[in-house]
Amino acid sequence: SWDMTTTTTGPSVRFTLPPGAEATAPAERRGGSRDGVRLLVTRSAGPAADPRIHVEHRVFRDLPELLEPGDIVVVNTSGTLPAALDGRRPDGRPAVVHVSTTLDDGSWVVEIRSVDGSGPDLDVVAGNDLELPGDVRLHLDASYPEPGSGTSRLWRATVTPGTPLPTYLTRHGRPIAYGYVDGHFPLADYQTVFATHQGSAEMASAARPFTASLVVRLVTRGITMAPIVLHAGVSSPEAHEAPAPERFDVSASTARLVNDARAAGRRVVAVGTTVVRALESASAPDGTVHRARGWTDVVLGPNRPVRAVTGLVTGLHAPGASHLLLLEAVAGADLVRAAYVAAVERRYLWHEFGDSTLFLP
Repeated sequence: SWDMTTTTTGPSVRFTLPPGAEATAPAERRGGSRDGVRLLVTRSAGPAADPRIHVEHRVFRDLPELLEPGDIVVVNTSGTLPAALDGRRPDGRPAVVHVSTTLDDGSWVVEIRSVDGSGPDLDVVAGNDLELPGDVRLHLDASYPEPGSGTSRLWRATVTPGTPLPTYLTRHGRPIAYGYVDGHFPLADYQTVFATHQGSAEMASAARPFTASLVVRLVTRGITMAPIVLHAGVSSPEAHEAPAPERFDVSASTARLVNDARAAGRRVVAVGTTVVRALESASAPDGTVHRARGWTDVVLGPNRPVRAVTGLVTGLHAPGASHLLLLEAVAGADLVRAAYVAAVERRYLWHEFGDSTLFLP
């Protein structure tokens, strides 16, 4: 079912995901290849005043032919941590802990999940303690990012004894996976070809279909590749909340490349919502991008349109997801609706192991 409404609190495109539309395993474990997933291309058919929309069905390895020399493709080089842990409450009941990020003071931001995978465990409260592997204790200090909000999905927590997070998770953790994933897959399946800076709780999955050979074809076609870093936190797909603050880094060299492409009238194509958030966190009102790093709380949507990004490669997002507002901020509600109508009709696959979309507004 479909509904198209004007709203400032949620995405304009609303739909029901049909049965069998969720990718349950990586493409290469379904008999395909990373760059062989489908690519749904949605673009404006003419100038801005022209309402026509063109929808095309391709495969991801066709991407170099869909872009033009001089365009810039910006990717996230954050790598995925094995951020799911098996914990235990003091009364002996098991708990699943998803580690979203670490804060500057060394505390962790965590989500406590139901052991049956049905969603966040909202029975926990501030002051609760959990035992983690390796004789580590987790104390829930306050709800996050707003302390004192009662029952919460995310918690700021103190870890005793203090331990470096990447080392600890490598020893005791596993990749975060939600109920639609059929089985357990190694961490390598949750990494992109660009993963060089470990720090994301969940994979920056828009870049998963890229392969080394595809990157070479993009570069030899005259398309510039540029990196940013944004360490993604947990998405908790049941909640449809706006993203919490995330750590990011846009280098001076990437800012210069983006500004040069914009000045030449070329497209700035972000690979994933994480890249959009990072670039827009580093942009001035006129779209100029500057060197920036730290924590971003930018949330894109009707009240905060994009300034620098003019194209987007991304996966397919769940009904009601806040990421749909970001897509509309980049491409406009009409293009997003056209893409999702076509994706449902053609049985595209959703989520991190699914098919891809390319928006060229």
